[in-house]
Amino acid sequence: MTIKGQSGEGVICLSHDFLGAECPVALTNTTEKLGDFRVIGDGLADTDSGIVILEADGLGGVGDFVTTNEAKHGVYVATGLVFDVALMGTLVAECRVRFADTDAKHFFMGFSDVNGDDLSLEDDMISGATTTITLTASDICGFFYDEGLTDDEDWHAVYNGGTTAGETDSTELDLDSDIVAGEWQLLRLEIDPNGTARWYVDGDLKKTVEGAASKTTDLGFVCGVESSAATNEHAYIDYVKVEANRDWNA
Repeated sequence: MTIKGQSGEGVICLSHDFLGAECPVALTNTTEKLGDFRVIGDGLADTDSGIVILEADGLGGVGDFVTTNEAKHGVYVATGLVFDVALMGTLVAECRVRFADTDAKHFFMGFSDVNGDDLSLEDDMISGATTTITLTASDICGFFYDEGLTDDEDWHAVYNGGTTAGETDSTELDLDSDIVAGEWQLLRLEIDPNGTARWYVDGDLKKTVEGAASKTTDLGFVCGVESSAATNEHAYIDYVKVEANRDWNA
């Protein structure tokens, strides 16, 4: 963790580059630690789930997030519920991600008030079917991909809990940014102190929503992949980064 300028703005920056430390698939723990982040997810205690470092095609450090071969099982890096939009914004969540394919999986990167050790996106946070997104988490803001949606190879901007009602029509949330198997994409989310959120893909601003996030609910960062079938699914992550201003009154 890097803390910049304690006498000034007091920026908190968490990041992980996946250069060596792993959460091996042979472990049987319900949670692990990877740098400044927790590793969580339903199925993490199974011996075929974890985060390993790619030894080929992984220059600069690439983490292979591997799920078990069961639906609703996933693997994520997360923080505690330690961020307040109004007191610590602008919040930033960022990752560089690549998929070998776009089949049989869900993916989320952003902030939520749900970060349990046995997290399941579909059961606990968010899911998609055809053109409908189900917002299970009362507070969520981030990037979402679900192969069950009609436009199943695009990123979607999802939000719930702010002054603007959470949108559940996926056609209104589609960022028109195609996910191409084998290609890297840079995802960046910014949430201002007033709850306004912005979604960027590869540096291009794709969507802005005023009042997208709650200004009073404590949020945690979550990034990871979940299987939607009886197959081991993968997400390749180059790095994750979270930034926030320090609340000096805490």
